[in-house]
Amino acid sequence: MKYLLPLTDPEYRTGSPLSWLDRQLLPFCQDPRDLPFLYLTLRISLVLIPLAALLFVPAVTGWLWAGIVVIYLGLSNFYFKGPFGLMLHCTCHRILFKKKYALLNKYIPWIIGPLFGQTPESYFTHHMGMHHPENNLPDDESSTMFYQRDSWVSFLRYLGGFFLLGIPRLFLYFIRTNKKTLLLRAVRGEGLYIVLCLGLLLVNWQATLIVFVLPVVLSRIVMMLGNWSQHAFVAAASPDNCYTNSITCINTRYNHKCWNDGYHISHHLKPAMHWSEHPRSFRENINHYSANDAIVFDGIHFLHVFVYLMTKRYDLLAKNFVNLGNRYSNDSEVIALLRSRTQRINRQAYA
Repeated sequence: MKYLLPLTDPEYRTGSPLSWLDRQLLPFCQDPRDLPFLYLTLRISLVLIPLAALLFVPAVTGWLWAGIVVIYLGLSNFYFKGPFGLMLHCTCHRILFKKKYALLNKYIPWIIGPLFGQTPESYFTHHMGMHHPENNLPDDESSTMFYQRDSWVSFLRYLGGFFLLGIPRLFLYFIRTNKKTLLLRAVRGEGLYIVLCLGLLLVNWQATLIVFVLPVVLSRIVMMLGNWSQHAFVAAASPDNCYTNSITCINTRYNHKCWNDGYHISHHLKPAMHWSEHPRSFRENINHYSANDAIVFDGIHFLHVFVYLMTKRYDLLAKNFVNLGNRYSNDSEVIALLRSRTQRINRQAYA
């Protein structure tokens, strides 16, 4: 177990001197705290888009083409993917560009999103139209409730179900809940992406697989792995309580790279909270976390949680568990808590 230490996760600091480029970009931002998003968008646009275009150039062949593929996949999957994915997440919850530049808000999901396997509109409609309103409960088609959350077999069933039926289930959810606008957006985004890929396969099938098809597979695996870890510990008695159906990961480099994504409890409590405010909110509400028996880890992030669960290393999870309010006497008690929260919830009993 650990005891709560001072937070090292990023918070917004005022008073820093502005560069010339800062001053040019800030007028576009709805919130000046989101200036880093504009820098990330520029870097992706100036690096990945030209590399992706080169892969479709007929004159680029052989070792040169293969070298560009290696660089492209390395940058897109190991350098940009995490920050981009969570920037997309943040800008779904809070508009990035001011109203007079509203058209620019389409740039992230429609232009650079596809390079990371994010089909236009699908992430927004799934996340904002279903996941948050349903809060991992049964009507959330990506809910983890009814799976054994420390089992490879259960995770593969969960992942396979999403790959095969995730999008049709999303469409049916919007039909069932009469969310016609979100349904239209989701169908439009998925449909146009499929048409784009089919057309480009006729132009250059190798480049299309690298730039547009493979990223979809990878991104959906990563997203399901993330959602599984974020909602791996669910209290059967209170699955609708954000404190007991989500987790929080503090003091990790991941939060610096991915905009405090580790604060998943507070994100579900207040989805519109700015990413830089989560550490302060956590400090101010420690008593609520303790009173609700929330699960907080220090020094590890969601990938660690996933690996430790799949290998049943509850000892490592307990080692990084934060004992808020001195609730537990030893690691054995923590392990018992964690095991109880990963048990499959019986669908009939819940109903």
